[in-house]
Amino acid sequence: MSSNSKTAVTAAIIGNAGLTVLKFGAAVVSHSPSMMNEAIHSLMDTANQLFLLLGLRAAARGADQLYAFGHGQKKYLWNLWSAIGLFSIGCGLGLAHAWHSWASLANAGQISGFGNGTTLLVDPVWISGVVLFIALVVEGYVLRIAWLEYVSRLDSQLSARPFRQLMQCKDPTLLAVLLEDAIAVAGVVFAATGIMLARTLDNLLWDISMSVVIAVMLGVAAVVLGRINMRFLSDIRDVEAENLFAVIVETHREVERCHDVRSIVIDEHHTVLVAEVEVREEMMLAGLRQEIDRHEQFLLERVAPNKRSDVALLEYIADRSVVEATLNRTEQIVDELEKALRERCPRVSHATIEIQGMVEDGPE
Repeated sequence: MSSNSKTAVTAAIIGNAGLTVLKFGAAVVSHSPSMMNEAIHSLMDTANQLFLLLGLRAAARGADQLYAFGHGQKKYLWNLWSAIGLFSIGCGLGLAHAWHSWASLANAGQISGFGNGTTLLVDPVWISGVVLFIALVVEGYVLRIAWLEYVSRLDSQLSARPFRQLMQCKDPTLLAVLLEDAIAVAGVVFAATGIMLARTLDNLLWDISMSVVIAVMLGVAAVVLGRINMRFLSDIRDVEAENLFAVIVETHREVERCHDVRSIVIDEHHTVLVAEVEVREEMMLAGLRQEIDRHEQFLLERVAPNKRSDVALLEYIADRSVVEATLNRTEQIVDELEKALRERCPRVSHATIEIQGMVEDGPE
């Protein structure tokens, strides 16, 4: 489990849980539709981030008999359930409450009087304002934690353009927290705007309108986060790792070309890559004779002196020496390619490279 992702999720859970209580309290006091939808928003955020945390814990389990490459993709499944389920529910509840509020105004025949019906000595607008200010501070702080973690993971070449790379983030859990907190900050601004306009213009339709905007934002979040996690659940390729492997092959003196290069992203820390390569005849054979002779000498030393003149035995030793020397050299080439790939792309946790043949040199 990424400790930094877990920190961002935990901070979001704590912050949103506290804000949920405050917002529901302010919504009950002020009868504000936008404040009620903000409370629903924070409740869905809290539940969603609990799902994200469960997904991180499930994904942290290593490989076993059923999951050969670990449980990393489970986080995407938890994220998908969370995004489509919880945020869709939040959007539906928010729109339903906005419709109920509008219908109540229509039946009452008035659209003025924000906060009417309360018996508190304190103006409900002030209560809502204080709660929204606290929410803005908390949501902004949590957003800052997630943003700093996101920027720290960018490559040095991309750090100057973080917004362009946002949808390409390889950690959907961190991206979910980042987008949710950004939407939460926007929701606070919309709620404050709706309440202020409703009081200033004495028209409750502004408050209801902003509550609709907040509910729609939850629906948009469900679509965006669902799409991101579906991308990782559909055997997405790691194009960067594939291109990097092609570059490594080009620079290897004994490998002519690669083909049928494929990869699967298990999670942001694990990629599986398979490829086939062809070696160069001239470079492959250079020095192979010395290896064959070394193997022959080693095998002959294990044979009794009185049997070293046996023709059949000598042919067997010669054939085996050729096979062992060739296998050792091909294994060495594969190991060199895998080592270079893992050094330059550490997330490639499993690589299967097959040598398919030898490319003959052209005529001199």
